[in-house]
Amino acid sequence: MAPSDQFDSTGNAWRGTRPGGQISDKELMEKVKSEDTSAFSVLVDRYKVRLLNLIYRMLQDKEEAEDILQETFLRVYRERRSYDPTYAFSTWIYTITLNLCRNELKKRKRFKFFGIDLIKNSREYASQQVKSSDCLSSTLENAIRTLPVKYRTVFLLRDVNQLPYEEISQSLEIPMGTVKSRVNRARLMLRNRLKPRMKEYYELSKSSPLSIQLL
Repeated sequence: MAPSDQFDSTGNAWRGTRPGGQISDKELMEKVKSEDTSAFSVLVDRYKVRLLNLIYRMLQDKEEAEDILQETFLRVYRERRSYDPTYAFSTWIYTITLNLCRNELKKRKRFKFFGIDLIKNSREYASQQVKSSDCLSSTLENAIRTLPVKYRTVFLLRDVNQLPYEEISQSLEIPMGTVKSRVNRARLMLRNRLKPRMKEYYELSKSSPLSIQLL
């Protein structure tokens, strides 16, 4: 049996992450609703990396990103029976993740009002992220970090996580036209910030999925 095979609660094998034979998120959630922990593990493996990257880019704090990721999956399991299969699972889990991120950002604003800075030094983690194969260049990472939250959020969801506009609209509970407008605005802001180093950025972005949209 291939390493990617998983077992359901009855002992029957089913494929977890094998290309071409991947069980859908919705099917996995039906198993999770029946307290199938193997199915839940597959969902965790399927989403943990992309969610962690999203959360880190939103919060710029390694420990907080890991905590939010853990809380996201805890809520998915705890609220598994409330999942509505008429919607994409990705929409549901991104909604949970973004709500947790927004709550954390609001909390930070309250603390900063009193002169308390909760953002820790994250240079080491950022360096590790830049070295990872799925991470954008440090130049672009720094530019993304300067975007206002509402533009950074849609940009990360659309151009980094490659979610459909419809799912982003549902997750953020804003009109699709607003999503498209914010994505375009974010791209324009990034393009303006990157202009001074465009030649260097072009070389760095040849392997990036964002090069077409930004250049």
